Formats: sequence, structure tokens, C-alpha cells
Amino acid sequence: MQTIKTFTAGDHRWINRPAVVEQQADRLVVTTDANTDFWLKTYYGFSRHSGHACGYAVNGDFTLQVKIRADFRQLYDQAGIFIRDDEQHWVKAGIEFNDGAPAIGCVVTREFSDWSTGIFPGDARQFWMRVTLIDEALRIQYSCDGVSWPLLRLAPWPGNAARFVGVMCCSPERQGLEVEFSELQLGDPLQKALHDLS
Repeated sequence: MQTIKTFTAGDHRWINRPAVVEQQADRLVVTTDANTDFWLKTYYGFSRHSGHACGYAVNGDFTLQVKIRADFRQLYDQAGIFIRDDEQHWVKAGIEFNDGAPAIGCVVTREFSDWSTGIFPGDARQFWMRVTLIDEALRIQYSCDGVSWPLLRLAPWPGNAARFVGVMCCSPERQGLEVEFSELQLGDPLQKALHDLS
């Protein structure tokens, strides 16, 4: 596929476009609406699909990489990458504020959401996310410096129909989280060994 490095290509699309957004070729700045979230059923019992996401329809395998800047302060403030087949099948991964600090985490949803989370080892006000789909395996990585990319999650993700691939942010407990996305790269999947950190 042709590599996409802009947030303004003609075929970009929104899921729940926010009221306040600054969209330029090289960066996207989103200010979240109130009480926005992506979650499906598990533990809390509710289903929410009100978070903001911007991206592209992608057929087949890919790698998405992006730089993210935000000041996470309120419980469940979050920003990262978003992969969606439909409202019952999607993945989000990035920083989410919980237990009094920003944490790195991932939610894989296949009719029910699961949530894995852990301590983020860097400055969460600036970080990078990368996701690669290859041979129906979804490999999610994060970086504190844009150089070293530890593995965050490896999950099966079957099917080859067109799916939404992009960035997301939510603020379930408030409005007004400002998130800047930049350095977007969406293209052919990286052919790297699983424990290659580059």
C-alpha cells in the first residue's frame, strides 16, 4: 500500500468527530468532548462508543506509527491508536490515566472488552505508538523516545475485510483533554522479528 503521512488525505474518516479539532497535514490536535469513551460490557456493564477517532480504511496487513502528546490528569483520560472492524470488534492502545498516574495499556474487544495495563516507564506527556497487523496477528508496541519499541500486546486479529486504522482519544470523566498527534506513518507492515526493538 502507498504510505500515508498526512491527517488530511481525501479519504480520511472520523468516528465521532469532536466539536474542537485542528486538522493539518502534519498534525492533528483534538480537544475531547465530555464523557467520551470506547468500552464494551466487561465489569462495568455499560457499552460506550463515543470516543473520538480519526483514520483510514485499510485492506490487509499494515503498520501504523504515530507520536502523541497530551497532559493526562483526570481518571481515564486516554489517547493512542485505534483499530476497528465494527462496534463489537476493535482495539485501542496507548496511555490511560488511572490509579493516580498515566499508565500504558491496551483494550482488545471481541464482543467484550478486556484491559491490560501497566506502569509507563517514561514521560507520558510525549510518547509513540506502533501497531502492525501481519498474518492475522496484531503486534502493538510503544516507545518513550521513538527509537526503542518494547512489545505491549500480541493478539490474534482474523479477517481481511477493510477496517478502520487510526488514532483515538477519550475523556470519560470530563471534557477538554487536548491531544496532539504527529509523525503519522501508515503503510506496508514492518517485517521485523517479534523481539526486535527497533
